[in-house]
Amino acid sequence: MADGFEQMVDEALAFFAQLEANNSKDWFNPRKDHYKDAIAGPAGFFADLMAEDIARLTGKPHSPKVFRIYRDVRFSKDKTPLNTHLHVMWQPADKDPLAPAWFWGLSREYFVVGTGVAGLQGEALNRYRAFVDSWGDGLQSALDDARDALGAELGDWGPEPLKNVPKPFDKDHPHGGLLKRKGLTVSAPMPGDWRKAGLVKATLANVKGMLPVWEMFDAHL
Repeated sequence: MADGFEQMVDEALAFFAQLEANNSKDWFNPRKDHYKDAIAGPAGFFADLMAEDIARLTGKPHSPKVFRIYRDVRFSKDKTPLNTHLHVMWQPADKDPLAPAWFWGLSREYFVVGTGVAGLQGEALNRYRAFVDSWGDGLQSALDDARDALGAELGDWGPEPLKNVPKPFDKDHPHGGLLKRKGLTVSAPMPGDWRKAGLVKATLANVKGMLPVWEMFDAHL
């Protein structure tokens, strides 16, 4: 059943198609109010609704965040000023850097829901590797289930994986591929018929399908 967010998705995709051809503040500024009213505003409402559902499902409060359209170009070779996607994230109220987050992404190239941790360094990275070493079988089983149920795949957000299994782990470690990563995210495409259920219910269905992955992180990481 439609929930009204179909228009937000359609408006966003149409807007991003134009923005890709005119990625400048001169083009965007006269259209900023339209972006806020038709896309960013509804996205904030959607994020708030989903935060409540995710909290009920996981048993933990989550804080929603709608990412800004402005890009941080300080350390990027790509100086285009604006993002051509809409991203939302839900983070547990727990401030632990390894608390797994949920994310939702819409662009002309993808429409996904995912979970995980990314960009780990120092002690957080050591904890992740110890988690994979001890609980890798259960984690891989949860990842396989999400793949079979939703077509979920490991994400490429964050730093590039290492080329070799890090020490002190054996180079033939059964979960060497996971140990090479500096974080782990998994995402699944939104179903093609998401409009029938509505955006909130369809997103929540993907969240439920990846919940075992989130629970592995939450319980053992």
